[in-house]
Amino acid sequence: MKHFSELINTIKERREIMKVTQKSLAELSGVGLRTLKEFERGKGNPRLQTIQNLANALGMEVCLKVKDINIK
Repeated sequence: MKHFSELINTIKERREIMKVTQKSLAELSGVGLRTLKEFERGKGNPRLQTIQNLANALGMEVCLKVKDINIK
């Protein structure tokens, strides 16, 4: 889950750079504090909407890429 850990680190680093506490980010994003703490520890299985809410609160945008599948 290399990409997922990169996503976690990116969101956590942005929060820290902006000097936003976990509690404040939870309130701003509408995500539960416990959910946010688990997310930043790489635990749990957050929904895409949860990740989107965190990113939006930090002024970030989530973009998804769809890989080509070679079907033979």
